[in-house]
Amino acid sequence: MTGANRAARLAAQISLLLVLLATSCFLMLKTYLGDPEQNFNDGAINQVVAKGPVTVGKVSWQLDSLTVYTRLVNTDGKEIKVDRPAGAVIVVAQLRVTPLDGLRLKDGGFLCSAALRDDRGNQWSTTSAYEFVLPTDCSDDDRPVTRNKASKIAQIFVVPQEAVQHLQGVVVTNRDEYERFMITL
Repeated sequence: MTGANRAARLAAQISLLLVLLATSCFLMLKTYLGDPEQNFNDGAINQVVAKGPVTVGKVSWQLDSLTVYTRLVNTDGKEIKVDRPAGAVIVVAQLRVTPLDGLRLKDGGFLCSAALRDDRGNQWSTTSAYEFVLPTDCSDDDRPVTRNKASKIAQIFVVPQEAVQHLQGVVVTNRDEYERFMITL
């Protein structure tokens, strides 16, 4: 075999190796970067919105305030029992939620919830707190929601005291469209 044949054969092998490497990288990255369901399941935020309103799944959300409490009281001044471990505080997110045309309202409301998120990627789900001044759900029998009219609700979270300085905002999701929006103050 001559030196020119070896060089040509080596060049062909290197070219084939580069093509195979590029193809495998493309196929691997396409699976993760182009799959909205996988991105959603990994916790990706589609958009960050200051205060709002933002429309997610035929519901408009607007964040009015995030307030930290050590205890909650009802309208009579009695303490509302909230399960919280030692060193934890209660964060109340006051939101304006507007169900839009096309959303199915069942029994005077619909299911809605937000999560609280910090800048370190930690996320907290809502906690039940009965007898709070504002409704804590979008399906309150006593205060039904009306289509195309904003309703004030409160989402209540129990978080560690040291996480308060890192809180960013609330996250609302639409699982059907694989959308996740963070609303900040």
